Amino acid sequence: MASDGSTGAKRVSERAESNPTGRAPVAQQASPDRTAFVPDSALTEDDALSLLKKPDLPGQVLRHMAGNGSVLRHRKVILALVEHRRTPRQVSLPLVRQLYTFDLMRVALTPAVPAEVRLAADEALSSRMERLPVGERLSLAHRGSGRIAEALLSDPEVKVVHAALANPRLTESSIVRALACHDASAAFVEAVGQHAQWSLRRDVRVALLRNVKIATARALMFARTLPPGQVREILEGSGLPAGLKADLLAVLERPPSGDAAGKGHP
Repeated sequence: MASDGSTGAKRVSERAESNPTGRAPVAQQASPDRTAFVPDSALTEDDALSLLKKPDLPGQVLRHMAGNGSVLRHRKVILALVEHRRTPRQVSLPLVRQLYTFDLMRVALTPAVPAEVRLAADEALSSRMERLPVGERLSLAHRGSGRIAEALLSDPEVKVVHAALANPRLTESSIVRALACHDASAAFVEAVGQHAQWSLRRDVRVALLRNVKIATARALMFARTLPPGQVREILEGSGLPAGLKADLLAVLERPPSGDAAGKGHP
């Protein structure tokens, strides 16, 4: 019998040690290299979760547990296996696809989970987005990762778009990318244009001026806040309507009101 020290894992519970049949719920026959217990069909959900709390659990134990159908019926066990920092990638990545929506969000937001697994959780969420009800998309927009918030900027529900814009993990570069998409909705463009935080960012204003769906009044307002040379450069390569371009150029030719007011002063 391998000792606790030689196997790297202790017995899962006192209950597991006192089986009157003489057969423990976790088979305590060590593998040939004496580094892991081999879980058997008697392993319970509680046993598995107790074992998965051990941060130094050997990868071989995690592989065996991932092959144990009796415990993989439990959502919490699958989640704990995916989140364990020592679970081999060939085990955790396929399991990601079995997680529920908000378990995926949790995995994507847990810093201790390897980056590759967090990305897989985000991708699994993105692939389900169109099938999720509005309420779940709204929750994800509020609380999801920056990648998920960016994906939801194109949601057909305006309230989901507003929630994504308020997500603290959303970045300026994500908004600029979304504005550059040819299928960005007019509702999204308007939401960014009137947003108390994002509409103040220079790069966001530039991206708005490049978007053909920007409202004329907002385009004129933002053009006045940018250097004339930069506005001309934007207009040269933009697909804005000719009339709006003419209005923006006229704004550039108009002298600032402060100059006219100051002409009478020495």
